[in-house]
Amino acid sequence: MKALILCAGKGTRLRPLTFTNAKPLIPIANKPTIMYSLEKIRDAGVTEIGLVVNSENIEDFKNVLGDGSQLGIKLSYIIQEHPKGLAHAVKVSKEFLDNDDFIMYLGDNLVNFDLKNFIDQFKQGNYESFILLTSVDNPSQFGIAVMEDSKVTKVVEKPKDAPSNLAIIGVYIFTPKVFEAIENIQPSWRGELEITDAIQWLIDNSNNVGAHIVEGWWKDTGKPEDLIEANRTILSTLKEQKIEGEIRSDSSVQGMVHIGKNTKIMNSIIRGPVIIGENVTISNAYIGPYTSIGDSAHINSSEIENSIILSYANISNVYIRIESSIIGENSKIFSTERKPYSLKLVIGDYSNIQIPK
Repeated sequence: MKALILCAGKGTRLRPLTFTNAKPLIPIANKPTIMYSLEKIRDAGVTEIGLVVNSENIEDFKNVLGDGSQLGIKLSYIIQEHPKGLAHAVKVSKEFLDNDDFIMYLGDNLVNFDLKNFIDQFKQGNYESFILLTSVDNPSQFGIAVMEDSKVTKVVEKPKDAPSNLAIIGVYIFTPKVFEAIENIQPSWRGELEITDAIQWLIDNSNNVGAHIVEGWWKDTGKPEDLIEANRTILSTLKEQKIEGEIRSDSSVQGMVHIGKNTKIMNSIIRGPVIIGENVTISNAYIGPYTSIGDSAHINSSEIENSIILSYANISNVYIRIESSIIGENSKIFSTERKPYSLKLVIGDYSNIQIPK
């Protein structure tokens, strides 16, 4: 079995972060989002993995992931020049898949479940397709599946009147028969080849599509608030303190906190769960729960909580607590004493700044 991870999207809902970084490479708890999926796939025994990327972000992935050898996997890069749908992404990967069964992941998904058990169920049922489902409160926003006994009898994309509350959450297994399905479907009203249409074709022509309903947590990290929630979820799993940096005697570290090498904490309070990268300087500051801070960041005389601070960010003398925020790489936030008393901003397209009254 091989694996396919779809990473060719533009990440428009995460701008401006995705102007300079591919969405699946944005870190959660100081690790690129896609790394969680790669590790889960590897641990399930699948080591040949294809990444479907676009011509604009392929170098970003190569710079971070290389050929995958450092993770014990073999990565191949497949270019999808135009975003013509998930089924189209499968279609352009046909040469890589080479008539093998394969598991497919959406690159911005985080799923906490037993992938090996999922694969075993697929094999035992001799299915043409096997999909991961979960119950949701807002089914009209998802692809939805209807089940009878152990079989999927219908799938529909974002229905106005949903026939069930079982959402398709972006993890699938297919046999090579999916290529026949893709050849027999037409583009949707969006002009895309929809994977739900391919699955429905398999249902209609083989009556052999199964599903597993996952009870664990799942997150689509497509929006800033989703990233922050995913960061909270992963940080909440920290089980121990791991201190590799220097904690000065005038500082306090409380709870589950990871601090990287060459990081200095001075006259500050760190209250976990928190993860702080390497070569970070924190002075006269409070870092509250559910915060991750990337490498080489500098934080002085400021308070931060429930936020993601990326590498090389510099935050200084901010006298209002920063919370539920994402601060991009090399960003600067600081206050100065000058006249007139006013805000001075240099911000990029699609930025979002909230100022308390």
